[in-house]
Amino acid sequence: MIKPLRKAVLPVAGLGTRFLPATKAMPKEMLPVVDKPLIQYAIDEAKAAGIEEFCLVTARGKDNLIDYFDVAYELEATLRERGKISSMAALESSSVPAGSLVAVRQQNPLGLGHAIWCARNFIGDDPFAILLPDDIVSGGRSCVAQLADVYQQTGGNVVAVDEVPADRTDRYGILKTGKDDGSLVEITGLVEKPKPADAPSNLAIIGRYVLTADILKPLSEQKTGVGGEVQLTDAMAEVIGKVPFHGLRYEGTRFDCGDKLGFLEAQIAMSVSRPDLGAAVRSFLKKYV
Repeated sequence: MIKPLRKAVLPVAGLGTRFLPATKAMPKEMLPVVDKPLIQYAIDEAKAAGIEEFCLVTARGKDNLIDYFDVAYELEATLRERGKISSMAALESSSVPAGSLVAVRQQNPLGLGHAIWCARNFIGDDPFAILLPDDIVSGGRSCVAQLADVYQQTGGNVVAVDEVPADRTDRYGILKTGKDDGSLVEITGLVEKPKPADAPSNLAIIGRYVLTADILKPLSEQKTGVGGEVQLTDAMAEVIGKVPFHGLRYEGTRFDCGDKLGFLEAQIAMSVSRPDLGAAVRSFLKKYV
């Protein structure tokens, strides 16, 4: 029997050094794209997939990520008194049901695999999604919902994949592939950040995963890989052949908001797609392009 997917882990312990000095006093995940922070885009995507429980893997100085999803009593009271109905509605989307959000600390930056291992008690024996808030996936159905559909059909592990330029394989976990129907591809192996000459394909894992708790055993061994970190890719590679493993060419557009250019592109793309902003944004862009 395939267990339902109800949990999500969001690793948010990074320093955000690419966005200094802005991230000197605020988490990178709180940087807004138009009027929502990156962390809320990820939570909203997970909610749209039926996720009900969330775990933030945080670090020192990241407490305002937790506060963001709390109830702001004083602010709500002020808005209510002033009749700011639209602002009240905007606040509602930034809350989660009581008891559905927990946080654990990753005291040392030992890699993505280590961050997921830090959430082991939250995960338990259940399947779970991983969302890296650096990635925004827009357009159509929630990317995690698409992965969840595949998981319900195949069981095991499912990851979202993109084709990347051959000269950029050293930035991603890259797939060794088996059967491929053009949408769903069987994963027979994984290589973390291979040099272009050594890459088995140009299919790269982006920041969306649905994994089973089987992944916790190799993670518990704390083996280090590329960069001296505990790599999630290495742990996933160890369970290939033990559980089904697939990559999904998802529908949607991914913006890499961990990169300045990707972040700026997301600002433009998300603003021009909004009915309240699109026309005005297109108009002022003509002055600069």
